[in-house]
Amino acid sequence: MLGLIIFGLISTLAIANYIKTTKIVNNQSINSQFVLNQYSQKILNNQWIISSAQAQKLVVQGATILDARSCKIFNIQSLLNATCISWQEFSQSQSPFKGKLLTDDKVLTEKLQGIGIFNHKPVIVFGNTINGWGEDGRIVWMLRTLGHQKSFLVDGGFTALVKGGFPTVKFTKNNSPPRGDFVVNRNKNWLMSQNELKTNLEKDNLVIIDTREPQEYAGKTPYGEERGGHIPGAIHIYFKYWLDNNGMLLSRDKILEMLTEKGITKDNIIVTYCTGGVRSAWSTSVLTDLGFKVKNYSGSMWEWSASSADIYHLKISRKEGVGNRGN
Repeated sequence: MLGLIIFGLISTLAIANYIKTTKIVNNQSINSQFVLNQYSQKILNNQWIISSAQAQKLVVQGATILDARSCKIFNIQSLLNATCISWQEFSQSQSPFKGKLLTDDKVLTEKLQGIGIFNHKPVIVFGNTINGWGEDGRIVWMLRTLGHQKSFLVDGGFTALVKGGFPTVKFTKNNSPPRGDFVVNRNKNWLMSQNELKTNLEKDNLVIIDTREPQEYAGKTPYGEERGGHIPGAIHIYFKYWLDNNGMLLSRDKILEMLTEKGITKDNIIVTYCTGGVRSAWSTSVLTDLGFKVKNYSGSMWEWSASSADIYHLKISRKEGVGNRGN
């Protein structure tokens, strides 16, 4: 008799937990006030990058999910309740400002509310870490720069979340999330302008990291730059050097070791750049998560190479991807 009672209690609790989890995962509670438990608050205070397991804990509490992969129909599957987002939609498209964030905060606010961004809800962003350009990092950097400080990218992206058991659905770019209430309030902590970079170029504590492919650093222009080369003094660290073959971040110690080998410490102010501020934004997210002081030069090579060659110099390397400071 006692065994039957215990079995009944266990069954009741299991069913109740299943119903609760199913409702939340299916986003039935998306309009309720987001309440953080102690575990989640610790994540929010200390991280830009979270694991698949951490992401799922936030989603169970009602976090917003953004799919930063191409919004074109290239992806057969997406995650349940994920909304497609394209970094280009929030960026300028004309030279020499191509790649920089839109300047009108009202337009940005409208766009972000339209994809369901709320002030009080964390946002988790995933991408294609193996074949992508770090679009998830660009979105997280953008949200942080526009004032949403509870934005995170998922280590390993879509593949890691699926492997972790997150439910998938057929991809659609027409998902209609509830309208958000987020209002843009810019934060310049992680942003470097062209003029700021030019002014501080010779400072001893400034480290510039070129996150592009080795061929780009050496002078080739496969993505429409008006001039080839790299910003004088830039160290080359291709952003995918920090990923393993499965698209997962290398260990913290390994990345720190790689940075130390380049002479980079937490005493430095780091500026990252690439072609249009995407790969460099991903690198900014990683470095910030590691505790470095880092800013993304979002104009990057599209802006720098389109500016006067007499003022905004570029250097050509004899070797692809030479990474020592001063080359």
